[in-house]
Amino acid sequence: MKRTLIFIAAILFVMSACKPKTEPVTQGGKLVHAEWTRNATIYEVNVRQYTPEGTFKAFQQHLPRLKKMGVDILWLMPVNPIGIKNRKGSLGSYYSVKDYLAVNPEYGNMDDLKALVKKAHELGMYVIIDWVANHTSWDNALITQHPEWYKKDAKGNIIAPVPDWTDAAGLDYSKEGLRKYMTDALCFWVKEADIDGFRCDVAGMLPVSFWNHAMPEVRKIKPIFTLAEWETPEMHDTAFDATYSWDLYKLGNEIAQGKKTADKIDSNYAAEMTKYPADAYRMRFTTNHDENSWNGSEYERQGPAAMTFAVFSFTFPGIPLIYTGQESAMSKRLRFFDKDTVKWGTYPLQAFYTTLCNLKKTNKALQNGNSGSTFSKIRNDQEQAVYSFMREKDNYKILVILNLSPNPCSVKFQDGIPGGKWEPVFTKEKLITGKDKPMQLKPWEYKVFEAR
Repeated sequence: MKRTLIFIAAILFVMSACKPKTEPVTQGGKLVHAEWTRNATIYEVNVRQYTPEGTFKAFQQHLPRLKKMGVDILWLMPVNPIGIKNRKGSLGSYYSVKDYLAVNPEYGNMDDLKALVKKAHELGMYVIIDWVANHTSWDNALITQHPEWYKKDAKGNIIAPVPDWTDAAGLDYSKEGLRKYMTDALCFWVKEADIDGFRCDVAGMLPVSFWNHAMPEVRKIKPIFTLAEWETPEMHDTAFDATYSWDLYKLGNEIAQGKKTADKIDSNYAAEMTKYPADAYRMRFTTNHDENSWNGSEYERQGPAAMTFAVFSFTFPGIPLIYTGQESAMSKRLRFFDKDTVKWGTYPLQAFYTTLCNLKKTNKALQNGNSGSTFSKIRNDQEQAVYSFMREKDNYKILVILNLSPNPCSVKFQDGIPGGKWEPVFTKEKLITGKDKPMQLKPWEYKVFEAR
C-alpha cells in the first residue's frame, strides 16, 4: 500500500511539473500585464501593402530585419477573408469580415500564418491579430444562420453599424449566442495559430461586459496582449492591456501645425493620470493605418516635427507604435480598398527606429505602465516651445529635451539638469548641467540622454 501511495504521489508530482507555467491574469480584480509586454514596442503590419505579393510568406522574409530593429509585438491587420457583397474598391475593406474562422486566401492559408507565427516566436517576437467583433460583411454566413444576432431598423432590416460603413452589417451584443460564438472564435485563433493576443477594432462600440468576459476566457489558454481601439478607462479593468491615446496624438498634430503649444501636454497628461488606472498602457503613435489613409502621413500632418514626435512617442510614458513604412520615411497615403505597395527604398529611418526600440528595451526607466518608474518635468524658461522631462527607475534614467516649435530656442533650465554622467543617445555632444548656461536648440530639435 505504501509503495502504491508513493507511486501515485510521484505521478502527481510529474503531472504538476508538466503543466504549462502561466502568469497571474488578475490581481485584486484588475488585469496583470504579461511580463514580456513591459518593455515592448508594437509594429503594425499592413500585409496587403507590405510586399508586391501581399502574402504572409512574403512578409515573413522581413522578420529578421524587424527583429534587428528591436520590434517586439507584430500586429497583423485583419487576417480573415473579406466580403464581396457591397465591397468598397477592388479589394474591399480589411474590416469587412466574411469568416471569423478562416484566413484571407489573398494572404495565403492557415499553414502560412502558422509558419509566420512560429518564425516570429523563434526570433523572440510576439504576434497579435486585428479582431473585428463589431460587424461582419454582408455575405458572412452568420447573416443567414443567425439573423437574430444583427442590429435592425424599425422595419426589421439589418443595418450598417455606421451609415458610411455600407460594406458592413452591425452585430447585436444583447444576444448571448453571439457572445459565446465570438468568445469561442477568439479562443480558436490562440489555440489553432498560437497567436499572442488581439488588437480589437472599435472596441468601445461593443458592451465592455463582453470584453470583460471574453478576454479572461482567452487568457486561460496563455498570457496574451490586448489592445483596444478606444479611449475610455473601463477598457482596462480585466479586458485590455492598452488603449489608444487619441487625445495626445491629436494634440501632437496641433502643436506641429502651430495651433497649440508644448505646455498643453502637461494638462493632457494630468487628466489622463486622473482618469486611467495607474498601470494602464496608453498607446503612443504618430500614425497608423487609419490616419495614414484618411488624414495623411505624419509628414503631411506634422511636417518637419514628425521625427521629434516619434521620439516623444517612445520616451513619454506609454507603449509606442510603429506603422508599416515608417522606417522608410513613407510619405504617401496608402490606398485603403486597393493594392498600393509600400516603396521601401533603403530604409532611411531604420537606424533611427532601431535606436528608439533598443532604448525602450534596455532602459528600465522607459518600461510600460506603472512598474516603479517615475516621470518628472524639468522646468525651463521656454515651456510653450520646449518640453523637457526625466524618467527614472532604480539606477536607470532618461532625460528628454524637445523643441516643439519651428523656431530656434535658447533655453535655460530653472533648477539645472540633475547631475550625473549623461550619455547622448543620438549625438556625441556633452551635456552641460549648470542652470545658468542656456542650451541652444534648432527648430524641432530633439535631445535624449541616458544615465545608469
